[in-house]
Amino acid sequence: MVSLQHSGRTPWLRVRLVPQSWAILLCTILLLLRPSPTKAIKFSLQSYRYPPQKCIWNPAHSDALVIVTANVGPGAGQRVDVEIVDSSPQKNKYLSKKGINGETRLAITTHTDGEVGVCFRNYLDSCKVSSVPPSEQTKITSRIIDLDVDIGADAVDYNAIANQESLSGLEVEMRKLEGVVKEIVDEMGYLEEREQRFSNTNISTNQRVQNFAWFTIFALAALGVWQIFHLRAFFKRKYLID
Repeated sequence: MVSLQHSGRTPWLRVRLVPQSWAILLCTILLLLRPSPTKAIKFSLQSYRYPPQKCIWNPAHSDALVIVTANVGPGAGQRVDVEIVDSSPQKNKYLSKKGINGETRLAITTHTDGEVGVCFRNYLDSCKVSSVPPSEQTKITSRIIDLDVDIGADAVDYNAIANQESLSGLEVEMRKLEGVVKEIVDEMGYLEEREQRFSNTNISTNQRVQNFAWFTIFALAALGVWQIFHLRAFFKRKYLID
């Protein structure tokens, strides 16, 4: 709100922010300063008869929404398969899809903390490629993939939520801020859990080192006592001492 006040000769402007303006300003600053977990990458995927797997990994927390958008370029005689896995000891496989073309949108919810991998394989159909002139074969043995990975709050479609619940602009920003705060809290909890696990590992390692040190001291002391009695008995047998 802008108010105009007169003080004697010269008028001056005084800008007064209402509480809603402060809330919008705070939301904007937090949204601009937070690191975005959105990952976008564009790469060329070479095709083979028995292709290796190419994976793109992104960190994610447990129960996080992950939206994968893959735009696969054209390529005759090639078939691109995709699957989404994680780096947990269980090696969870969330989904697998064969023969994707054009824009493909996939959504999963993670089970554990760790990294989520989007893995591609580009299979080469030798029968179709053999019908292409040799000068053109090098151009069709790869496909361009444009990959976007949205994790957590960035994966939520707030426009759809706003239309469904008839939310105002401020309410939408507050929803976004709520999602950001939740991610920060989850991140802090995950870091605290890791710190506790590392602390327990350090305490356990320190205790083992102390136990080994005491064992070494007692072993050396026992060995020294045994050597003294052994040498005394030996010298007595040789009549070197009484």
